[in-house]
Amino acid sequence: MTFREAARADLPAVVRLLADDPLGATREATGDVIPEAYFTAFDAIDKDPNNAIIIAEIDGAIAGTLQLTYIPSLTYTGGERAQIEGVRVAAEQRGNGVGQLMITWAIDQARTRGCRVVQLTTDRQRPQSIRFYQKIGFRPTHQGMKYPLA
Repeated sequence: MTFREAARADLPAVVRLLADDPLGATREATGDVIPEAYFTAFDAIDKDPNNAIIIAEIDGAIAGTLQLTYIPSLTYTGGERAQIEGVRVAAEQRGNGVGQLMITWAIDQARTRGCRVVQLTTDRQRPQSIRFYQKIGFRPTHQGMKYPLA
């Protein structure tokens, strides 16, 4: 498996991955035309040196994606955090260890950068994801909350 930053041309495939689960299907645009808002968001992420959309590839095919964001923080003695978001594995690759390799890669990137903590959230409606992250070593140490604006 190889990892690279996503290019704008990857956006249709990334959006398809984001929509390819029961929760994603309710909040992502699943039609043939990708709304301009995705391109606007991608361009903002692409310009931000603390943000990246990552593509995992196997034999040139997209096997998964995630967003990795570095957050400066006063906590942890001014230490930086790494936030992992939007983790998706292609349906044909699920159960093959792709997700674990992706998360391990992201943790290694954070460690190399000197981050003090890696954090992520997963919806409570995804108990298999919760078990997956706990198996890797993530612990439910905090109560996460979200305030929807849309």
